[in-house]
Amino acid sequence: MTVTNERIAAHAFLEPLYGDDDFYPAHVLDRGAAILTRLCARIEAERPADLAGLYVLTHAATEEFNALEEAFDEAGSEIDTVAREQIGEEFWFVAMAYGFEGADAEELVAPRDW
Repeated sequence: MTVTNERIAAHAFLEPLYGDDDFYPAHVLDRGAAILTRLCARIEAERPADLAGLYVLTHAATEEFNALEEAFDEAGSEIDTVAREQIGEEFWFVAMAYGFEGADAEELVAPRDW
């Protein structure tokens, strides 16, 4: 899935979580990065006019991360504090990259259960 936003295209989602210790399994992180890429593609396709429209899209992506938590568990990992913060930062980065400077960081991921 490709996106046209240059900031997004040049960005490696969840990169700080990929590491040598394998606590966050790469195959699960790859699925998380794909969720974020799909979010960007939806933003580009649907072009939300305001924050309410953006939040509909980010909430749907957050629900996908909620479902991904089981994959972390199955791999002997979890969405811990470090991962939570990084995922939240990625949602914030996406909002900023698409010009939603007034976005509320907590509202972007409001339906999270991680």
